[in-house]
Amino acid sequence: MPAAPTPGSRLRLTALLAPPLLWLTLAYLGSLAILLLSAFWATDSFTSDVVHTWNTDNFHELLTTPVYRTIALRTLSIAVAVTVIDALLALPMAFVMARIAGRRWRRPLLVAVLTPLWAGYLVKAYAWRVMLGEDGVVGAALAPFGLHGPGYGTTAVIVVLAYLWLPYMILPVYAALERLPERMLEASADLGAGAWRTLRSVVLPAVRPAVLAGSVFTFSLSLGDYLTVQIVGGKTQLLGNVIAAQVTLDLPMAAALSAVPVVLIVCYLAAVRRAGALDSL
Repeated sequence: MPAAPTPGSRLRLTALLAPPLLWLTLAYLGSLAILLLSAFWATDSFTSDVVHTWNTDNFHELLTTPVYRTIALRTLSIAVAVTVIDALLALPMAFVMARIAGRRWRRPLLVAVLTPLWAGYLVKAYAWRVMLGEDGVVGAALAPFGLHGPGYGTTAVIVVLAYLWLPYMILPVYAALERLPERMLEASADLGAGAWRTLRSVVLPAVRPAVLAGSVFTFSLSLGDYLTVQIVGGKTQLLGNVIAAQVTLDLPMAAALSAVPVVLIVCYLAAVRRAGALDSL
């Protein structure tokens, strides 16, 4: 039975945790509170200065202007599409890495998954811009089949974001599959279950929390991204680049727009928490 913590150990633990908790409270939660508070301010239409007058006009405009609703729904749809694509790609890749590849190959495969994270974000995004261009690799590969590349637009944004965030989905799924006891797979086979039945009844329930944990990253990162859409999105507008454009023109309106992804992420975290996904982060 472990010994009860002494007053001295409690004091040392408090001293260790106090600085990061204080930094989290002031730097993150404090700045977030100020951001949401500024959404209730106004902007002088003549000088563009922020007027510290309490009102709800920004949220009223946000909810009643069709273009903002369209952009919010488009951003949400892209974040969901990226999450689904990454989950569909990560499951077989992680399964091969954790269950099929030999031990000598697992580490090289894991390094291969992590290697894209070593390159800069802009480098990867602009590389995809070149590949998706009219004379790019994607168009050249599809030309023999009579097909054309997606060009720049919503499809390109989904493709690039799915590529950028795929490692964040693979890693938790791989960790869950690696922890899956071999005897569970053997028991399923002994009971007469085929490969698909084992996958559906044993593997997928075991990795479901890990998939949801990975989706927290892919969903939230896609929801707040604004550089990819500027690079490969063409005329596509998402919440991130609309917020970035509004910061210098109408800061309170930008703050009101920023509340939308915050609310969506909080709702998503509350939903996946019930499945125990946050325990897999």
